[in-house]
Amino acid sequence: MPTTVLNNISEIRRHFHRNEEPIYFVSATNFNLLGLDEWSKNFKYICYIDCYDGRHPNTFIPSEAPHAEFQSIEEINNYLLQHKEVIDLVKRRGGKPKFVFLMFDEETERLVKELGGEIWFPKAKLRTKMDDKIETVRIGNKAGVPSVPNTLSKVESYAHLEEISQEAGLGNDLVLQSAFGDSGHTTFFIKSEADFRKHEHEIVDQGEIKIMKRIDCRGSAIEGCATKEGTIVGPLMTELVGFKELTPYRGGWCGNEIFSTAFPPKIRQKARELTFKFGEQLRKEGYRGYFELDFLIDKKTNDIWLGELNPRITGASSMTNHAAFAHADAPLFLFHLLEFSKRKFKLDVDELNGRWADPKMIDSWSQMVIKHTEDSVDIVTEMPETGIYHMLEDGRVVYDRFDYHRRAVESENEAFFLRILKPGDYRYEGADIGILVTRGRSMTPNFQLNERGKRWIHGIKNAVSAKPISSAAAGPEFADPAFKML
Repeated sequence: MPTTVLNNISEIRRHFHRNEEPIYFVSATNFNLLGLDEWSKNFKYICYIDCYDGRHPNTFIPSEAPHAEFQSIEEINNYLLQHKEVIDLVKRRGGKPKFVFLMFDEETERLVKELGGEIWFPKAKLRTKMDDKIETVRIGNKAGVPSVPNTLSKVESYAHLEEISQEAGLGNDLVLQSAFGDSGHTTFFIKSEADFRKHEHEIVDQGEIKIMKRIDCRGSAIEGCATKEGTIVGPLMTELVGFKELTPYRGGWCGNEIFSTAFPPKIRQKARELTFKFGEQLRKEGYRGYFELDFLIDKKTNDIWLGELNPRITGASSMTNHAAFAHADAPLFLFHLLEFSKRKFKLDVDELNGRWADPKMIDSWSQMVIKHTEDSVDIVTEMPETGIYHMLEDGRVVYDRFDYHRRAVESENEAFFLRILKPGDYRYEGADIGILVTRGRSMTPNFQLNERGKRWIHGIKNAVSAKPISSAAAGPEFADPAFKML
């Protein structure tokens, strides 16, 4: 192994430009790390869904093999790692393969070991521990990163919940979160016994629950990378949450915006400081590498509260890794790869973070994750393909050309669309249709969908055609899966 120390960004970039070790991102799609293959030689995607109809040069899609109905992204990844065509690809390309994932478990670790490879992430057991929303509160408390006023407790009944809330001084308007899961599925807004009854089976006997005072807040997201040289912090992004045009889930994440004035300077700086402190505590806990924090910003007081931790790349990672600072220096995920490469490097993290905090390093983009929002099941017959779309003066959206780069979007009248569903797939409530990436904002200053955003959503949805299926055919196997694909 080379002993030369990488002393600056230029040398780090050159190191990956010449990288000879095969690195694979294995996932349902390559959305989360889109574009990373252009920063590191020998970086390839192994995916289950072909979003590009075979036209992406570094994405490998094995032919469909028999498998049980997937219940998680981990199951998709484990299926891929056992697929003969994937095994043949990895063996043929040789070297000691490195693997990165959106999600993985201990079975994934075993399969990677069988392939003679390494996972360039902390162990699944540690990631699971960090992913526990209850544990997040405790880590935040140690780091001096406060959560919304809350208490942690098992809940036996509504009367018990009232008693717990009273003792903690949280009031009657509450938000409950179970330890694991996507916020659209495991966050419950409880103001009355009737609210509680709707979700009782998901609260009672589910172990310790995070019980929070409900606040009127803005959602935000920020990503970081805990390295041996310190925690590198990305920009604070807005979150699109719960818009009925995009998602059927109340409180469900459905996109992000990145722009330099997303929040007042004091809030942006405070969020960066808290993210750095949290990342430094993660290092003490034994976690290193990429992570994301959700912050809740009180509309009345501008107080910043820790929402949750995602110890992984996320749906916001594509935004972080394509921002202006990423092109000026390097994508945040490249530092994650560097941390796990065992290569010696020196980095002035304070200087880098200071540079990345400069508004000039942040350009304006928006992404919207478009789901099927109707309570229906049908079969897709026509689907808009991946590429660049144009919005005409009358508001109609038309396909312009194929591309897999979001940078190909030239103006706010163009957008990059990444197709997820394809003809022949079942379209059910909550199914991901695709991701739309535009320049500029998709929300108003009051954080509602703007007219341009609504037109883009309508234009893409309008381009999807489907045929009905009989109610007998639409059994439980076509119900909304309990996991996010992205």
